Amino acid sequence: MDKLSARINRLPVSATLAMAAKARELKNQGVDVIGLSLGEPDFNTPEFIKDAAIKAVQDNWNSYSPVDGYADLKEAICNKFKRDNGLDYKPSQIVVSTGAKQSIANVCMVLLNPGDEVLLPAPYWVSYSAIATLAEAESIIIPSTIATDFKITPEQLEAAITPKTKLVMFNSPNNPSGTIFTEAEYRALGKVLEKYPDIFILSDEIYEHINYGTPHFSFAAIPELYDRTITVNGVAKAFAMTGWRIGYIGAPEWIAKACNKMQGQITSGANCIAQRATIAALDAPVSNIQYMIDEFAQRRKMIIELLSAIPGFKLNEPEGAFYVFPDISYYFGKTLNGKTIENASDFALYLLEVAHVATVTGEAFGNDACIRISYAASVENIQEAVKRIGQSLA
Repeated sequence: MDKLSARINRLPVSATLAMAAKARELKNQGVDVIGLSLGEPDFNTPEFIKDAAIKAVQDNWNSYSPVDGYADLKEAICNKFKRDNGLDYKPSQIVVSTGAKQSIANVCMVLLNPGDEVLLPAPYWVSYSAIATLAEAESIIIPSTIATDFKITPEQLEAAITPKTKLVMFNSPNNPSGTIFTEAEYRALGKVLEKYPDIFILSDEIYEHINYGTPHFSFAAIPELYDRTITVNGVAKAFAMTGWRIGYIGAPEWIAKACNKMQGQITSGANCIAQRATIAALDAPVSNIQYMIDEFAQRRKMIIELLSAIPGFKLNEPEGAFYVFPDISYYFGKTLNGKTIENASDFALYLLEVAHVATVTGEAFGNDACIRISYAASVENIQEAVKRIGQSLA
């Protein structure tokens, strides 16, 4: 370890990927593990998107792509922002990356200096704090609980701001809680940020289409904050394209230019075939993927009913994404099958080892009372997994 850089030694391992690796290890030993830890739709990529990729191969799209993405893909992204979000971006404000994770990393690397503070309303996606650490900034956690539907208040936001605050990261629909901030709630938070002209906003909207009724609102639609907001999106979740690795930003032009420069020295342009397929995905009406959202809605209803029957599980009703984030603090301090449960990490490990169900500890998301359970899995697997969880806790 002492030969490695301080940078990598400071960096935590992704908890979701670590849990998936542990589950794989048990599977390799012949254990029948049900994985509810990864945020990955269990649908195939829609045929019309695959057709566009096949055509791109046949049309010999095989050269290096421009660092910030093909011009016609950037046009398609601008059109998508206008159609779905009411946002006006020019192609010069768009940067296409190898997944939304790279988009977020680019933004942090070009904006943050050592000692800057990043505000993370919790629960937050695991990689936000790790990427901030990589940029040598400090993460400041703003807590919430299931009692507040995992939402922070404008007062909490204001109380967390210091002269060192440089960036705040919002994520709605939220991973891990499925919570959606309404337009009124975002505008109220925006009113606080209007007073601090040196703070930037990263709005991660990757789950926008996986939404069960609360209208999606983009932070950049607040005119006073448009010039300080970076909108992050991608095709992984809504289009079942996780492995295609395409994310993108809409940002002030000077930030987009800086991200282009950063990416030019790290990965250069994203995969050429995946970019061509993404044009087809974004140009299509959103109704083309409604069947997946309808199916997730059914599973959400089912998993909430099943988990609610287990003593000690406190649940809210998530408005979007495909996760439930139950509070399981009832079990802290209890001994189950000879194992004492002190925290959410112990609980998630217990479920893996005893129930053979992979979930993720809420500690990784900034909330140590909860675990994240993904229902991006088949109905049969969800039913069997919850049955096993119930039996292991009986």
